[in-house]
Amino acid sequence: MLPGRRLKAGGTTSSDQNARTGADGAAPRPGAVAFVTTEHFTLQGARTAAITESTSRATIFIGSVSAGLVALGLIATATRIGTAFYAFGLILLSTLSFLCFVTLDRVLQSGIEELHYVERIARLRAYYFDFAPELTHYLASVPPSRRLAILGLRSGYWPAFRTTAGMIGVVTAVLTGSDAGLLATFAAGHSASPGSSPAGWWASLS
Repeated sequence: MLPGRRLKAGGTTSSDQNARTGADGAAPRPGAVAFVTTEHFTLQGARTAAITESTSRATIFIGSVSAGLVALGLIATATRIGTAFYAFGLILLSTLSFLCFVTLDRVLQSGIEELHYVERIARLRAYYFDFAPELTHYLASVPPSRRLAILGLRSGYWPAFRTTAGMIGVVTAVLTGSDAGLLATFAAGHSASPGSSPAGWWASLS
């Protein structure tokens, strides 16, 4: 400190006062600071729980679909795409389609919940910067329009397909279409010839 500018006991410099006040010159109350930090911690925990639930449901979903398709392939090889294959396929694909819709609905809800949590966390970050502007040099500070992007959420159609709900939605569409196609083929009374199936192809090679 320069000579002649020695502070009295308990005095503060102008920079210390600016660090403790917000844009309107009012210092945040200790109770408000405690509430904001607790709310931030709670929202971050709730967001983590939503992400964990979505990941767990997606893991169970992908495991069920993989096991079902392997079983369908084994039945196709054993029955040479016969009537038993169509009956088993219709039951299996219908069950997997139901599982798809249930999982998609819940994962989509979890994604929307996570979005709300991120929006609330972004507002709390704005509170930090308003009452502690000196943190701007140490924390990532962006305009309000980019607060969601800095937390990992971007707008647009393509990022939506890269989410867990988007992935499950695509798999749901494929399985539902396959179930409908198998049902239409069975109803029309057409059955694939054994020679066109993988089992018949391997048999012709041997």
